[in-house]
Amino acid sequence: MKYVVLAGFLTLSSWLFGQIAVPAGTILPLRLNSAINSRKSRAGQVVSARVMQDVPLPGNTKIKCGSRILGRVISVQRGTNGSGSEIVLRFDTLAAGKHRIPLATNLRALASMVEVNDAQTPQTGPDRGTDEYDWATIQIGGEADYHGSVITNGLRTVGKSLPPAGALVQMTATPNKCRGGVAGNDRLQATWVFGSNACGLYGFSNLILAHAGRTNPVGEIVLRSDQANIHVRAGSGMLLRVN
Repeated sequence: MKYVVLAGFLTLSSWLFGQIAVPAGTILPLRLNSAINSRKSRAGQVVSARVMQDVPLPGNTKIKCGSRILGRVISVQRGTNGSGSEIVLRFDTLAAGKHRIPLATNLRALASMVEVNDAQTPQTGPDRGTDEYDWATIQIGGEADYHGSVITNGLRTVGKSLPPAGALVQMTATPNKCRGGVAGNDRLQATWVFGSNACGLYGFSNLILAHAGRTNPVGEIVLRSDQANIHVRAGSGMLLRVN
């Protein structure tokens, strides 16, 4: 199994040993702090995202909720007169406290702000008489989240629900080429409002994931639209995976 070795910045035993390791295949559940817009973004612009739940790691360590993943815009092609547009991104830095740790990542799933909000609201709408810890919601990808209990795909349990908004699941391979466990990493992964089967784009019309960053050029995420400018709002959700 491949690892990214990080300076000691996390919790618990990491303070004792001075370093921890993030295995290849680790999922990072994120909410974008920055908008991605082919009309306004510029090459070199920093793009920031927030880790939305604790990410468990080997050795009783974790990446804490609230840590940031930083990236940058590599290039932008703006849509003009009905032509298509393209943005190339790279997310390559974990910011935890004063520490900046390099990472290589690829994109497993990207969901609009509307999809993220819908995944946190029961299908029948908020019920003021029921504590939100007892809600049942639908994760992005279609799996059921029984808050404080389990995540299910049909009759099959795929992981644990962590209130108020979190999930630990075994990642599922999908027909559209997203993988399950990677590099022998079959640990439960933190996925926030995403299901174990979440893969690709959700809630974006005319947007194409042209390159996820798994293969050369490794780490480069290419979003493309053949009809309009690209606009991914702040508040959108994302699953990155460590290469």
